Amino acid sequence: MDEKRRLDPANCSVARSLAVVGERWSLLIVREAVDGARRFGEFRSRLGIASNLLSARLDSLVAAGVLDRVPYQEPGDRQRFEYRLTPKGTDLRPTLLALLEWGDKYLADEEGPGIVVRHTATDEDEPCDEPVSIVLECAAGHTHLRSGEVYRAPGPGARFLPA
Repeated sequence: MDEKRRLDPANCSVARSLAVVGERWSLLIVREAVDGARRFGEFRSRLGIASNLLSARLDSLVAAGVLDRVPYQEPGDRQRFEYRLTPKGTDLRPTLLALLEWGDKYLADEEGPGIVVRHTATDEDEPCDEPVSIVLECAAGHTHLRSGEVYRAPGPGARFLPA
């Protein structure tokens, strides 16, 4: 890349992602949805979050397309909503796992991490139960890439600042 041309930092997918899930409660709501929470009360009790804050965060995640709001009705009750992950929401799972892995490495209690994510089965449906970790991999299949082996380069949607 020409050293005189600087990428526009406002044209950044990290910044756009943080606009959707960068607030603390948003990713915690997604974490609970990944773990099976669907209803308002489940999110509230699992997270200990105030109802007004939970309502606002659920609305923003629905508006961003991370969750779908699906109506349901128990017999004798008024209509309510469940919140289900969309494919966009499900695709946040590696992000959650990467944050968990980083937190386990640098912030866990002396005894170790409070949660270990494990693999349930192999392709042959045989038990595995080994811990899961995030691995960087390039398109050629090289894995366990070190920091010095990875760099940011302009993509097809790159915008540059005026010289």
